[in-house]
Amino acid sequence: MHYRFSSVSLLTLTLLISMSGCQSHAKATAGTDVETSSSANIEASAPLIAEADDAARGSSTRNSSQSDKVEFSEWVADFKRDARAEGINDVTLNAAFDPIQLQPRIIELDRSQPEFSRQVWDYLDSAVSDARVSQGKARLNEHRRAIEAASERYGVPGSILVAIWGIESNYGSNFGSFSTIDALATLGYDGRRPDFARSELMAALRILQRGDIDRDHMRGSWAGAMGHTQFIPSSFEAYAQDGDNDGRRDIWGSIPDVMASTANYLAKAGWRKNEPWGLEVRLPENFDYAQTELANRQSGQAWADQGVTAVNGTTLPSLENASIIAPAGAQGPAFLVGHNFRVIMRYNASTSYALAVGLLAKRITGEAGVQGKWPRAQKALSRTQVKELQALLNAKGMDVGKPDGILGPNSRQGIREYQRHLGKTPDGFATLTLLQRLRSEE
Repeated sequence: MHYRFSSVSLLTLTLLISMSGCQSHAKATAGTDVETSSSANIEASAPLIAEADDAARGSSTRNSSQSDKVEFSEWVADFKRDARAEGINDVTLNAAFDPIQLQPRIIELDRSQPEFSRQVWDYLDSAVSDARVSQGKARLNEHRRAIEAASERYGVPGSILVAIWGIESNYGSNFGSFSTIDALATLGYDGRRPDFARSELMAALRILQRGDIDRDHMRGSWAGAMGHTQFIPSSFEAYAQDGDNDGRRDIWGSIPDVMASTANYLAKAGWRKNEPWGLEVRLPENFDYAQTELANRQSGQAWADQGVTAVNGTTLPSLENASIIAPAGAQGPAFLVGHNFRVIMRYNASTSYALAVGLLAKRITGEAGVQGKWPRAQKALSRTQVKELQALLNAKGMDVGKPDGILGPNSRQGIREYQRHLGKTPDGFATLTLLQRLRSEE
């Protein structure tokens, strides 16, 4: 349901900004892997929204000059001509653009590239906190009729819908305070992806013209993601539903609409009814951690034949094309994930995000949290340190590509090669100790 501005690693972008999840998005990722997707959002995760909006409430460090304002007005005038040509009427254009304001803070947020990241367990501590679990149980009970109606109609468990709601906007307590029209116009005028922002702004105008929401209430994140579960306008057009049958699709004020829209997105993305997203597993000794990539898929039975067992003692589910992920390498927990896990990543293209949704959903229904221990003493590498690590691996002939500060599959493969050289478990997990060893060999 969302579409992110760029596809960066989970531990770099999403975790960086502290994850909150951002809508039917194809968000950047924060953990083990990044996959492209046609999600509904633009950001990386909901926590992003909370932090960006908190910052927006403070004083901006970038002031728009008079020339900025003049050029922005000219841009708006040109855009309005294009919008008229695409069928947007003057009533809608006047309502949308008469109060338009250039937002310098949004330009800052769009251009910023956080240097520091968080480890996956730090993200999960926040995303799947006891408070969020407790609130999720309360929301599930409070809105049970609407949630069950959406679940029954679209085949998506209510716990998954509530978990996405919780991670995207903390159950509606923070889905962003930016005007969507102002945000997208600003990004269209001076953003890193102007064509994308223009397209989303046109979609936002069509939503206004249809009457689903008015300009004042069309609010969300700095990147244009809107409402309780953070849909960007094009995703809203494609997937939003009128769950309460009042003739409007209101993902800002109607929980039946929010639940139906979110469930419809997941269903259209291929959700398989009655199939689990995955579970925590225990890996056998001498397990080949080179297999812990989402691209490596086989049946649940094939994994069981290798000695993989469920931590809770149950039989592994009969998933097709299941993968093993180990977000902290051999030092942390491992999970068997299937098709529905990848569907959640269509909402936000981050393994950490999908893992958070799955784990929060389990806890909301009373299941236990993660049983394995995370290597909490390991500090996250900064973006600069990751670039240095990549450059040092390249210098040793382990081609990981251009150093970009993102720990993707190529970087993990290079790390594994170096770990084999050292006689260590080749799990592909980047650590400060590993970086220091590479430095010492220079």
